[in-house]
Amino acid sequence: MLEKITAQGRIVFGVAMLVFGIENFVFGYRRMFVDGVPWFPHMPILAYVVGAALLAAGVCIIVHVKAWPVAIGLSMWFLLCFIYYAVVHAAGILTDIGLRTVVFETLTMASSALMLAGNLRDDRGGDPGILRALIASGPYLFAISMVIFGVDHFLILGFIASLITPWIPGKMFWAVFTGAGFIAAGISIAVRWMDRWAGFFLGVMFMLWFFLLHLPRVLSAARMNNPNEWSSACIALAIWGGAWICAARGDEILPPTLAQRAR
Repeated sequence: MLEKITAQGRIVFGVAMLVFGIENFVFGYRRMFVDGVPWFPHMPILAYVVGAALLAAGVCIIVHVKAWPVAIGLSMWFLLCFIYYAVVHAAGILTDIGLRTVVFETLTMASSALMLAGNLRDDRGGDPGILRALIASGPYLFAISMVIFGVDHFLILGFIASLITPWIPGKMFWAVFTGAGFIAAGISIAVRWMDRWAGFFLGVMFMLWFFLLHLPRVLSAARMNNPNEWSSACIALAIWGGAWICAARGDEILPPTLAQRAR
């Protein structure tokens, strides 16, 4: 049952990429497009080009056509964005939680694409050693991002609690619980202990956030035309997919020595 559920992570991630692409076309005419999201260029022409690429990538992943090379391409794009943003804003990352979140969301996209490439065994041939090592790094890069998100949760508990849907009681409890969940899931994935369950429940958490928090905000009249709300919703959707991709991953994407140790 777990395998059947987590197998849908590829589709969820693909839908997120598709919607990201559509969002570029809808809001690409704005000169300052989606502040703080590095893979959305602030020039309309580039926004449309990237939008077309993301839309096509999403479709390929959903219908499982050329999904492996597309996943590799996406991972390279997001890794380049992460490196660029991390270098340009190196000082701010240490002090600005908002900036740090954007940077590590980008790394999460990259690692999700790497893990997806690792899961698509039937689509790949003989991987070069460096590519195989890069794919094997996906779960660990994903785990690092989750731990950082968890630590940041505890630095802004009040703000996190304020985002929780009004009818849900115990907001501070849930803020603490989700922060601890991030850290626990990240550690579990990194050491490969109960990692598939960790990925599954992490995906469930983001699924709930998507439906209970982000989707209502996107669909509200006041925020319908706000690209930042669309981006936040799509990022939650993509990380939901990435978490289930992580839960569905096999030992084959790890170097043999690590795979043997994990058994």
